Amino acid sequence: MTSSAEPIVVKLGGEVIAGPELAHVAADVAAIAKTGTAVIVHGGGPQATKLQEQLGQTPKKIAGRRLTDEATLDVMKMVVAGKLNVDLCAALLRAGARPVGLHGASARVIAADKRPPRVYSGAGPDPIDLGLVGDVTAVDRELLAMLCERGYVPVLACLGAGADGQVYNINADIVATRVAVELSAKSLLLVSDVRGVLRDVKDPSSRIARLTVEEGRALIRDGIVREGMIPKLEESFGAIAAGAKQVHILGKLGPNDLLEEASRPGSIGTVLVP
Repeated sequence: MTSSAEPIVVKLGGEVIAGPELAHVAADVAAIAKTGTAVIVHGGGPQATKLQEQLGQTPKKIAGRRLTDEATLDVMKMVVAGKLNVDLCAALLRAGARPVGLHGASARVIAADKRPPRVYSGAGPDPIDLGLVGDVTAVDRELLAMLCERGYVPVLACLGAGADGQVYNINADIVATRVAVELSAKSLLLVSDVRGVLRDVKDPSSRIARLTVEEGRALIRDGIVREGMIPKLEESFGAIAAGAKQVHILGKLGPNDLLEEASRPGSIGTVLVP
């Protein structure tokens, strides 16, 4: 990554990696990497939930956030740092990119500490302990820069590691926002299974093209935004407060949609600005 480069950070939800749009996303990322730099962060919520159920575990979430005990963490390791990271790297290879799969314990590229109990929007007034869930304390910018400078695309699974080697489950949006801030990214694109922030979740045409932080907070306060979109918006607020230039929320992508949104913010999804 040259000093003048402004990377694009792309966060992919597990539903994207498993869906038909992965080929479109991989092609767009490969195109970005040919002329600039790109870093991918990915989650794997749907696949983790499915494997938990197959193993006889009962997935538990509070306000869209997964409670993580030892058994749940093992599932996240298998799904996120395992199958999905490999599948995503394979798709990028087919598209002509040079991906390098990583997770938090890879040279501790994502350093983390256990998150203390806290109050969450939509989950009542009492502090909640989510278990083996971490907060990012540092990102290895030197390692990511070295890979980008040489034309590789870092592909980060959403796990962090403590100094003692303890692995933590971390929301992929949180990892992506911290990476975007640390790398002074031009854009942070959060890609999931929703087209953006909707005024009516049942009406895709109600997509909001552009939101300020104040407007986004009002949508949560008024109950228009609920469940999984709440942490997405809240982490976007945090990213912008920490210095991210703009955050895009988008999904259900077709050919060139990722490139289009990156070049014309709000044309495909919702762009959040200060």
